[in-house]
Amino acid sequence: MPLRLLFFGTPEFAVPTLAALVDSGLPPLQVISQPARPVGRGQRVQDPPVAAWARQHGLEVAQPERVRDAELLASWRDLAPDAAVVVAFGQIFRRRLLDLPRLGCINLHASRLPYYRGAAPIQAAIAAGETRTGVTTMRMERGLDSGPILLQEEVDIGPDETTAELAPRLAAVGAGLMVRTLRELDAGTLEPRPQRHELATYAPRLARSDGLVDWRLPAARIHDRLRAFTPWPGLTGEIRGQVVKILHGRPLRGGAGGHAAGEVLGVDGDGIRVRCGDGTIFVLERAQLAGKKPVSALDLANRLGLEAGERFTTEDD
Repeated sequence: MPLRLLFFGTPEFAVPTLAALVDSGLPPLQVISQPARPVGRGQRVQDPPVAAWARQHGLEVAQPERVRDAELLASWRDLAPDAAVVVAFGQIFRRRLLDLPRLGCINLHASRLPYYRGAAPIQAAIAAGETRTGVTTMRMERGLDSGPILLQEEVDIGPDETTAELAPRLAAVGAGLMVRTLRELDAGTLEPRPQRHELATYAPRLARSDGLVDWRLPAARIHDRLRAFTPWPGLTGEIRGQVVKILHGRPLRGGAGGHAAGEVLGVDGDGIRVRCGDGTIFVLERAQLAGKKPVSALDLANRLGLEAGERFTTEDD
């Protein structure tokens, strides 16, 4: 008899898992997503990606403001689910919901737990300069991403790979891993193993302020943060009172002693060379001013009249 599933998810990252369940003959009894919200400049109310995909494929959809609602819990109990699949849902599960499915609530997390527990594991791994990450299925408990591990799969991070590029790759790997997890749990061949909590690291939810560039960091670290914060919140600096969004850049071999962090060392066809921490150099190659189109760094320098010796603002200023 096919597994009876509930599916909880909201963003694009969760769609491949939902699609994999349907393709594997495991369509959820109900798909639970966040409510429709105003989106974009026009603030048009739109369903989140998971709800939109589910409706297009004829699945039953619920979009509660809170999953702790007593009537909802009663309706899910009546469905007698074997498992609840949870992928980037964004609400806290209370004990009554965690204990409701026979096999538990099974979460797909975009890291190699116990590393990078929390809301932004992909961004945190890239920002830290990691070369490998992964996906984990775990049985949820009341702690933050602290439940026992079911299965894991590692994934390489490319040296120039951004969050926008890595996230769909992890989503695809995680989709297959979730199907395998459910099959093995149902067969009784999968033994959960506790996490090593002493090794846990955390990846809190990002804020717009996280994207402010700190030129006191080494250039390689700035490059990692640029990759991590693409597409959101982006990496931004300020010079001559103008906020500059950095779209592309790279650390440059060599060093520049005797200059202050954030100082413009030169401008040429390759970009704007900026002095960073430990005497390292970052080359800003493409950028964007607020309300303007993206341009090459050379065009930006010409527009602003930038010259060597000027400085991007730092927290010390």
